Amino acid sequence: MTNLPGRPVRRHVQERLLDRLRLRGEGVETHVSFLVFDGDLVHKRKKAVRFPFVDLSTPDKRRELCQREVELNRRFSPDVYLGVEEIIDDEGCVVDHAVLMRRMPAERRLATLARQHVDVSSCLRRVARVMATCHAGSVRSEMISSVATPAALRDLWERSLRELEAFVPRPLDSSMLIRVDELAHRYLDGRSALFADRIARGRIVDGHGDLLADDIFCLDDGPRVLDCLEFDDRLRWGDVLLDVGFLAMDLERLGRPDLARMFLDSYREFSAETHPRSLEHHYIAYRALVRSKISCLRGGPDDQIEALDHLAQCQHHLLDARVQLIVIGGLPGTGKSTLARGLGDELEWPVLRSDEIRKEQAGLDPRQPSPAPYGEGIYSPAITETTYEALLGQAGALLASGLSVILDASFSKARWRTEATALATGKLADLTELRCLLPADTAAARLARRAASGDDASDATATVAAAMVDEFDSWPNAVDVDTTPPVAAILPDVLDRIGARA
Repeated sequence: MTNLPGRPVRRHVQERLLDRLRLRGEGVETHVSFLVFDGDLVHKRKKAVRFPFVDLSTPDKRRELCQREVELNRRFSPDVYLGVEEIIDDEGCVVDHAVLMRRMPAERRLATLARQHVDVSSCLRRVARVMATCHAGSVRSEMISSVATPAALRDLWERSLRELEAFVPRPLDSSMLIRVDELAHRYLDGRSALFADRIARGRIVDGHGDLLADDIFCLDDGPRVLDCLEFDDRLRWGDVLLDVGFLAMDLERLGRPDLARMFLDSYREFSAETHPRSLEHHYIAYRALVRSKISCLRGGPDDQIEALDHLAQCQHHLLDARVQLIVIGGLPGTGKSTLARGLGDELEWPVLRSDEIRKEQAGLDPRQPSPAPYGEGIYSPAITETTYEALLGQAGALLASGLSVILDASFSKARWRTEATALATGKLADLTELRCLLPADTAAARLARRAASGDDASDATATVAAAMVDEFDSWPNAVDVDTTPPVAAILPDVLDRIGARA
C-alpha cells in the first residue's frame, strides 16, 4: 500500500458501504471506474472490465492499476491522491482495491469557471507552472522519444483518420477529412529537422496525457490537476506541446480561445520553451482530431455535433500550422520593407532583408552607407548573386524549423523567383509572391526621405531605381500590391491573400 507521509489512509473499506453510497447516487460512473463520494473523500474503484486499451478483469490487475494511478498523479497533485485502500467483504477478506482521494469542490472546476467567465488567469498561470515543473523532472528515454519521430506521428494521424472514415458522411464531412489528411501530412513531411531538434533537446517526456479543464480545480492555495492516463504509458508520452496542447484545445472548445493562448504563453515562459507557433497548432489539431473520434464513438446527437466541431477545430489549427514563404519584391522605394515589416510584426514571422544581408556579407554594419552606381561596388552582379544565395539559404533553415518567413528584396530577376519557388516546394511550404507598385515620383520622394534619415540599410536612389526598370523581368505569378495607402490599410487584404490570421 502506498501512502503520503503524514496523510492517514483508510486501509479497509467495507464493500457493502461502497455499494450503499453508489446506490444512493453519491457517485459517478465512467467506462472503467466507479467514483463513490464519502464526505470529503472519494473512493475510486475500478470496474472488472476488459477493453482493447485496458484489462481490469482480475483483482490483481485492478490493484496494480490503482497503485499506478496514485504514483503517476502525485506528480501533479500529491495531496489529492491519498493512497490505495483495501476493500473487504463481510468476512474481512480483501476482495478488491480502490484509489482514495480528497474530494474536490465541483464549483471550482476549471471548465465550470471558464464557462462562467470567472477570472481564472491566475489559476491557469499556476497550472502552466505545475506542468512546466513536472515536464522538467519527467522521465526521458530513447523509447519515449521514439513516439515523436515524423514516422511515429504520421502513424498516429493515419490511424485516427482511418477510424474516422467510418463516420462519413454522418456526422463527418468527407472533404474536411481529406483536407485534414493533406495538411497534417504536408506539415509532418516538411518538418523532419524540427522534430529531430525536439527530440535532441529533450522535449519528449512522460507527461499527463489527458489534460482537460474538467479535471482541473482552481483552489485558493493553488490548482489541483487530476486524472492523468495511467493504463497505457505510450498515451502519456509525447512532446511537451502535445501535453499542454490538450488543455489549449479544451479551453477553445469551451469558447475561451483567449485562455488557451494565455495558458500556452505562460507555459512557454515557465518552461523556457522555444518553438514555432506552427508546432503548437499542429499538436492542438491532433488533440482535436482525437476528441472528434471519441465523440463519434459515443454516437449521441450532441456527440455528433461535437465531433464535427472538433474536426473543424482540427482543420482550423492545421491551416494555421502551415509553413509559408512570402516573397515581397518590387523596385526601390515602393514600400517592400515597410510592408514586410508590418506583416512580420502582425504575424510574428521573421523578416529577411536582402539589404541587410548584403551589408553583413561585406563586413559592414547594415546602417553604414555604401552607395554605388547601379551594378557596381557591393551591388555588383556577383555580390548580388551571393546575397540571394544567403537570403534563400537562411530562409530554408527557418522553414525546416517550422517558421514561416518573409523575404524582402527586389526579386527583379526571374531566376531568383524560380529559386524561391523551388525552395518552398522542397520545404513543403506555401508560397505567396507579392510585388509592390508605386508611381515613380512618389517612390523617388520616399527614397529621398529615407536617404536623408541615414538610418536604413538600403542605399538605393531614384537613379538606381530608374536603371532597374528596364532590367526588371516580368512577374506573372506575383500579386500586385498598391502601396500608396498606409501599410495599416494594406495589411488586411494581404493577410486575406496569404490566408493568415494575426
